[in-house]
Amino acid sequence: MTDFNSELIAPKAKKIKKELTIHNDVRVDNYYWLNQREDKDVLEYLNAENDYTNAVLKSTESFQKSLFEEMKSRIKEDDQSVPYKFNGYWYITKFEQGKDYPIYTRKKETLEAKEEILFDCNQMAKGYSYFKLGGFSVSEDNTLVSFSIDTVSRRQYTIKIKNLITGEILDDTIENTTGSSTWASDNKTIFYAKKDEVTLRSDKIFSHKIGEKVEDDRLVFIEEDETFHTYVYKSKSRKYLIIGSSSTQTSEYQILPANNPEGDFKVFQSRERNLEYSIAHYDDSFYIITNKDGATNFKVQKTLETATTKENWVDVIPHREDVLVEDIEIFKNYLVVNERKNGLNHLRIISWDKKEDYYLDFESETYTASIGNNPDFNSDILRYTFNALTQPSSVIDYNFKTKTKEIKKEQEVLDKSFDKNNYTSERIWATARDGKKIPMSVVYKKGIKLDGTNPLLQYAYGSYGSTIDPYFSTIRLSLLDRGFIYVIAHIRGSEYLGRPWYEDGKLLKKMNTFTDFIDCSKYLIEKKYTSSEHLYAMGGSAGGLLMGAVINLTPELYKGVIAAVPFVDVVTTMLDDTIPLTTGEYDEWGNPNNKDYYHYMKSYSPYDNVEEKEYPNLLVTTGLHDSQVQYWEPAKWVAKLRELKTDNNLLLLKTDMDAGHGGASGRFEALKEVALEYAFLFYLEGITD
Repeated sequence: MTDFNSELIAPKAKKIKKELTIHNDVRVDNYYWLNQREDKDVLEYLNAENDYTNAVLKSTESFQKSLFEEMKSRIKEDDQSVPYKFNGYWYITKFEQGKDYPIYTRKKETLEAKEEILFDCNQMAKGYSYFKLGGFSVSEDNTLVSFSIDTVSRRQYTIKIKNLITGEILDDTIENTTGSSTWASDNKTIFYAKKDEVTLRSDKIFSHKIGEKVEDDRLVFIEEDETFHTYVYKSKSRKYLIIGSSSTQTSEYQILPANNPEGDFKVFQSRERNLEYSIAHYDDSFYIITNKDGATNFKVQKTLETATTKENWVDVIPHREDVLVEDIEIFKNYLVVNERKNGLNHLRIISWDKKEDYYLDFESETYTASIGNNPDFNSDILRYTFNALTQPSSVIDYNFKTKTKEIKKEQEVLDKSFDKNNYTSERIWATARDGKKIPMSVVYKKGIKLDGTNPLLQYAYGSYGSTIDPYFSTIRLSLLDRGFIYVIAHIRGSEYLGRPWYEDGKLLKKMNTFTDFIDCSKYLIEKKYTSSEHLYAMGGSAGGLLMGAVINLTPELYKGVIAAVPFVDVVTTMLDDTIPLTTGEYDEWGNPNNKDYYHYMKSYSPYDNVEEKEYPNLLVTTGLHDSQVQYWEPAKWVAKLRELKTDNNLLLLKTDMDAGHGGASGRFEALKEVALEYAFLFYLEGITD
C-alpha cells in the first residue's frame, strides 16, 4: 500500500452531548446534531470530509479516471432492449452513444412501423443534477400516458400526463407520489398512491380524472396502520384494479372492476397478522401465492372471483418443505412458477390441462434465472432472463409448443480480451458456529492459486428476505482481471435457502446474519482463498449495517471495508417514527419501544458499539438526500469512529451532495462511484494500474 500523506488532518466533528433515555437506559450521542440537513455546520463538516477523502486518495485520481473509462468501455452505449408487445404496440427502451439516459419508444403492431418516442430522458434531465423517470402507464386506448419524475432523489415522484397523439404535456400535476399510476378502463381516470410528507410512507390511494383539479381528486383509501404501505395496480387480465397493503409479514388486497372506476373497492381477504398472500387474475378465478396454513415456503392456491375469502382457497401447488415459491406467471394455456430449491432458481411449467409439468434445466450452481416481461396473456412464449457469474445476461424466449429456446439478446461485453472461459465459478459451503451450512458463490480468473495471498472481496446483504443471486457483471471484471476473488455470501436474513433462512436472520435472531458473514470469512481464510491481510468486505444499506456489525465484532479479520449508505444507527432510527420507513421496519428489526427488542438491537447496532480499538481501513459512502438511510447515520458513525479508534488506518467518508439512496442517476455517473470504491481497494493492495 502506498503511504498516504499522514500530515493531512482529518476533520473532527464537534461534540454536543445529548442523552437519549428509554427503559431506564441512557445512551449518550455526541453527534446527534448532525441530523440537521440544512445547518451550515453540518454541511461544512460533510464538505470537509469530502475534501479529506479527495486529498487522501489524490494519488489515485488518474487511476480512478482510467478505471471509469475501462468500465464504461465494456458497456455498449448504443444499446436497446428486446421489444415486448402490449395492447397492439411494441415497446422498446434504447440508449444512444454518449448519452446518459434511456429513450422510451413504441411501434404500432409491427417492428417495421414508424417509431414513436414516448420519453427522451436525456432531454428531460437537462438542468437537473439528478433525474429519474419513475415509471409510465399507457391508457387502454393508447392515447394518453401517465408518467412520473424525481429530480431530488428522495423517491417523491411527480406524476404528469402526456397526450400521445399531440405530444402535449397536460396541466395535471400530482406531487409527492410513489411514482406509479394505473388507468381505469374509461381512459379518463388514473389511480395513484400518495406519500406522507414526513415519513414518506405511501398511505393514501387517490383517483384523478384527467383535466380536473388535482385538489379535487377522490380519496379512495387510507392506510391507517403505520407499519403498512399501500399501492395500486391493474391485473394482467386488465379486468381488475387492485389496491395492495403490505407490511413485512402481513398483506391485504382490495379489488374493483376496472370498468367501474367510481365504484367501491372490495376487500379480497382481510388482513390477519402473519398471513401473507399475493393475487393474480385469470378467467373466472384468482391464483394466490400464500403462506396460509403454515406454508412457510408458500404454496399456490386458487379461488373463484366471486368467493375470494381464504376459506374458499384450494391448493394448486401444495406447500413443500424444501421448495420456496417466489413468483408465478399466468398464460392462456400454461402456468409458470418461479421456484427456489437448495438456493437455486427453477422455472416450472404446468399446462392447465395437466398434461405437462416439467422444469427448464440450468446446468450451473452459480446462476440466476427469473421470469421476464410477459404482458401478453395469449402468448405461447415465456420470456425469461438468465445469467451466471461467468455468463453474460441473456433474454430468452421459450416456446411452450415447440419446447425450443431462442436467445433474443445476450449482453455484449465490449472488450476484445474478454472470454468467459477465462473465469471459473463455484459454490462452496462454510459451517457456521451453530452447525448450519452457509453457501457462498465464488468467481475468479482461472489459474489463480489458492495460497492465501489473493485479494478477495466478500459481499453480502442479509436482510428483508432479499436474496442476492450470483449474477454477471462487466464492472466486476476490473476486479477479477487484477487478481481479486469475488464472493457473495448467502447468509441468513436472505431467502436463498427458503423462508426459514430468512426467519433465522431477523428480529431476535439477527445476530446470525453477522456471525454467518464472519464464519464465511474465516472459512475463506482457512481454505487459503485469502488471508486477513488481503480480505475485504462490502455491503450497502442493511448490508452496511452488516459491515458495521462485523468490524465491531472481528475487526482483525479484514484489511478494508466498504460500507455504502450504511444503516448503522439502528436504535435511534427505529425509535424515531418520523423518519421515513421506520414504522414499516418493526417486523424486520423489532420495535425498540419494547424493552427486549431495544436491548437486543443495542447489542449489535454499529454506532452504539464503537469502541477504543483498532479498526480496518474504511470507506463509507452516503447521499445527502437519501430517503432510505438518512445521511447522518454514516456521518455520525464516522465521527465516532474517528474519535475512538486507536489505529492509523484510513477512515474516509464520501457524501454525494446531490444524490440519494441509489446514488447518481446517469447511466455512467454511477461508475464514478464504483471507480472510487475499486481505487480504494487497489490502493490498499498496492495495485496502481
